[in-house]
Amino acid sequence: MNKLIAGICTTLLMVSCGNDMEKKAAERLELARTAFGQGDYNEAKLQIDSVKILYPKAFDIRREGQKLMQQVELEEQQQSLIYLDSMMQVKQKELNAIIDKYVLEKDSEYQQIGNYFWPTQTVEKNLHRSFLRFQVNEQGVMSMTSIYCGNNNIHHFAVKVIAPDGSFAETPASKDSYETSDLGEKIEKADYKMGADGNVMGFLYLNRDKNIKVEYIGERKYSTTMTAADKQALAGIYELSQILSGMEQIKKEQEEANMKIQFVTKKIEQKRQEEATK
Repeated sequence: MNKLIAGICTTLLMVSCGNDMEKKAAERLELARTAFGQGDYNEAKLQIDSVKILYPKAFDIRREGQKLMQQVELEEQQQSLIYLDSMMQVKQKELNAIIDKYVLEKDSEYQQIGNYFWPTQTVEKNLHRSFLRFQVNEQGVMSMTSIYCGNNNIHHFAVKVIAPDGSFAETPASKDSYETSDLGEKIEKADYKMGADGNVMGFLYLNRDKNIKVEYIGERKYSTTMTAADKQALAGIYELSQILSGMEQIKKEQEEANMKIQFVTKKIEQKRQEEATK
């Protein structure tokens, strides 16, 4: 008799605990729904995750939580797309306001991506001159070319730029350089991309209003001073690169958001089909 009573008490206790667990899990889920309705997606996901962690045996509530999580993720990405679209419109407006200042060089037969130059730095205007040339492609990747023209080769592979206060920046050795000659004139060029330029382009932009000395690093010494036109070219190309690279980043985030929407939508549809066949 005592064993029977003990068994009944244990059963009642388990039922009571189970009911209490379900109640607390349901309260968490309701908090998640409220947060979702208020647009607080992080809080909604946090509450849904807490149900899974704290009440692993509340299976029905957890299933409802999974459905809600999919709705949260879907709406979160949809809102993200709205925001990204507005940001793209802002960037496009900025681009439209300045793009006519630049020269786009692109051979449609051979190039999928063209390059923007500042008008004073086009090739035909800079023959027989040693200087730093700047460009940015249509995807926002900025690069710099150190050009040397002279009677004798210096075989340069890097450059150092120096401000009046002695501060400087220096490129690593270029991975893309070449030498040629034209009617006895020695011509050398070395390319450096943004991010692999030793922050030379960033340094030049920050010091664009100062006199900048350029030292070519190679087998022989050579130095020159940046002209006002070249510093203006650097500033113009740098600012264009910020806009174009920003637009490319937005495009990438839009693609990621659309992929997540497709993934979540597919999961929701699969779940509906599974429930319909039961």
